[in-house]
Amino acid sequence: MGKIIAIANQKGGVGKTTTSVNLAASLGVLEKKVLLIDADPQANATSGLGLDVETVEKGTYQLLEHTATAKECILETSAPNVSIIPAHIDLVAIEIELVDKEQREYMLKAVISDLRLQYDYILIDCAPSLGLLTLNALTASDAVIIPIQCEYFALEGLGKLLNTIKSVQKIHNPKLDIEGLLLTMYDARLRLSNQVVEEVQKHFAEMVFKTIIQRNVRLSEAPSYGESIINYDASSKGASNYLSLAQEIIKKNK
Repeated sequence: MGKIIAIANQKGGVGKTTTSVNLAASLGVLEKKVLLIDADPQANATSGLGLDVETVEKGTYQLLEHTATAKECILETSAPNVSIIPAHIDLVAIEIELVDKEQREYMLKAVISDLRLQYDYILIDCAPSLGLLTLNALTASDAVIIPIQCEYFALEGLGKLLNTIKSVQKIHNPKLDIEGLLLTMYDARLRLSNQVVEEVQKHFAEMVFKTIIQRNVRLSEAPSYGESIINYDASSKGASNYLSLAQEIIKKNK
């Protein structure tokens, strides 16, 4: 029975898509069957795994509109054991289109619940907002990973996100769990990075992943080649960080 994990934070630029793509690829290399759902209209997870966004005919938009089945939307990627439901810029319109629909928060849940039997992990790359798309992802998920960048405004907005998660737990999805807070873009040379790590670990203790994702040039280069860090440079620091995160998640879910 597969586990559905949303990767969410309403702040942009915290490493959500980097984490979605590279965690999916790392779990795949560790022989887990993974489905990545791109629920961000920017479609960076789609292009980050080598797909041409312009040629996407069926993806998250059609899935949420219920004009295509999940099976029709799934594409294979170059990453071993990783499939994707791609996104396209037209996904921007979905928030407006769903707004007056009944059960609008459950649209994604309704169409992906059956996929659990086919995958070990289903990861959802969320949009940088707390709108209807992210709400759908949180309602459909068993758990959420929250990436936090090791920078000055790291904790800003985290309270808001945790409150959103609480209200989703209360109203839409009582089973939603926090898989963990993931510290990203860490630079050991910066005092600020170390202060953020201390602060987050002090406040959230057990909720924080042991693995910390370090700043890594190879990690930021990989998406421009349409490859995960595992495909692009398996010997890089970024690859070993994400493999370590994947192992931590597998161990936690045994």
